[in-house]
Amino acid sequence: MIKNRDTGFAVLDLIRTIQKNKDFLSEVDGKIGDGDHGINMNKGFTMCEEKLKGKSCSLSEGLRILAETLQEDIGGSMGPLYGVFFEEMSMAVKDEINAQVFEEMLEHAITAVQDIGGAKRGDKTLLDTLLPAKDAYEGALAKGKDFYHALEDMKGAAINGWKETEGMVAKIGRASRLGERSRGVLDAGATSSYLLITSMAQSLQKALISAK
Repeated sequence: MIKNRDTGFAVLDLIRTIQKNKDFLSEVDGKIGDGDHGINMNKGFTMCEEKLKGKSCSLSEGLRILAETLQEDIGGSMGPLYGVFFEEMSMAVKDEINAQVFEEMLEHAITAVQDIGGAKRGDKTLLDTLLPAKDAYEGALAKGKDFYHALEDMKGAAINGWKETEGMVAKIGRASRLGERSRGVLDAGATSSYLLITSMAQSLQKALISAK
């Protein structure tokens, strides 16, 4: 069991993850897209960092500020998608976060992305990372695994889902116009969501260890 008020550092970890990988994200995006995914993501996450500077905030508050920043201040398709993802996550946070609460956070966030993006699994989007990650997490809980190990399974499924986008043909978004030429390249949104879901899992695992 971890507490909302003690877990705001997870949002700072998300910010650092994007800052560290901004060039990689733009490199991936440049192969079948505009090449600005890393630039836009870094802009939004760094603006959030400025807003959080000097504040001691809870996980829900940090996620809410991140969501607002992404929705209002970055361009492209990913601002609204990640904005609603983190907004729904923030609203599902409880004072005490256990495995079931995080399951609800994931469920609400991913459903919201599906609702506004219209993509499904196999379309070569961020959902090809997020949906396998959620399924693995829920499957781990169903097998009786604890919160820490369910997060571990989620991380493994996220990396596998991300890597599988390399063999897919884009069905939605700008890259879909390339048809078969989009095969053989990783999807930029799947890449950033793999980085973010892994960062979140690692932060929560760190909090679980500290709470023991």
